[in-house]
Amino acid sequence: MPIVVNLDVMLARRKMSLTELSDRIGITIANMSILKSGKAKAIRFSTLEEICKILQCQPGDLLEYMEEEEYDKLFNR
Repeated sequence: MPIVVNLDVMLARRKMSLTELSDRIGITIANMSILKSGKAKAIRFSTLEEICKILQCQPGDLLEYMEEEEYDKLFNR
């Protein structure tokens, strides 16, 4: 039951770099990269709120549930 993080999609839509987003939120670029890559184990609601505020989106625009088989096909696992 993977959760896919679509942060890269929203950044591209808003024409914003990960560096700019991390600077505006006040989170290190390393931690933002972990989130963007989908390797994060958790995200604080306060961080999610700030990302949504800055990117003017909803949490559902950033996070997506995907069935295991679909995830495996998409990411060639």
